[in-house]
Amino acid sequence: MSDPDEQRRSCLAQWDAASAGWGESQAWLRERAAPVSRWLIDSLELAPGQRLLELAAGPGETGLMAARLLAPGGALISSDQSAAMVELARARAAELGLDNVECRVINAESIALPVASVDAVLCRWGYMLMVDPGAALGETRRVLRSAGRLALAVWGSPQGNAWLTVPNGVLEEFGLIKPPDPEGPGVFALSDPVRLRRLLEDAGFTEIAIESVELDWGAASFGEWWERHLAMSPSGALVREAAPDLARRIAAEVAKRLDAKHLTATSLVAAASA
Repeated sequence: MSDPDEQRRSCLAQWDAASAGWGESQAWLRERAAPVSRWLIDSLELAPGQRLLELAAGPGETGLMAARLLAPGGALISSDQSAAMVELARARAAELGLDNVECRVINAESIALPVASVDAVLCRWGYMLMVDPGAALGETRRVLRSAGRLALAVWGSPQGNAWLTVPNGVLEEFGLIKPPDPEGPGVFALSDPVRLRRLLEDAGFTEIAIESVELDWGAASFGEWWERHLAMSPSGALVREAAPDLARRIAAEVAKRLDAKHLTATSLVAAASA
């Protein structure tokens, strides 16, 4: 297994590098991820005056959707370990004219907030990428007030997410990436609902509900989908930096195996009480 600190450094560098692509794709992501975002926000049962923390927020669009539900008197802390992602969220909050949003760099495995200082925590597609998701969930429980709510999403099974398994499989075949560490962090590290429930229980959460949500992850053409995938994927830089012939061969192989117009994604969503 890789050194945990090196895994953390590598992950942070990858997401810093991918931030520009995420910024360019914010509108697309808001639309396609809306069913998951709505499920998470509804599950938090937010009310005016509450304090909401979003972890691994990326551009922050899910938390920003909820910010107005906290007014008057409440606030959103939109956070990510990547400073580049935090800047995207800060710019989007300003664009929306939201005055109850604080954007901060926060490491979810060691949350720099006092005990019982927030009413709700939101994390969409973040915990599975953390080196120690159990520690992150423990920290989440620590900062939540009694009976506070957690809502999270992680990606579902590899079989339900060909949008990622196929490109990554091709990249492995061409030698650009290594097979994922089965014991390390990764997109599918929490795709087993049994493991996810156990981690939540071990962190002290109760009233756990886990469901599956299917998303439309396709595009009008393969070319459109591929360009967006490369822009948002941490491994996209490897393809863009490859020799032109190799990049074309990779794209052609992925196109043979994927129907970009009818592509779906499967996410697990979970809610629990502190």
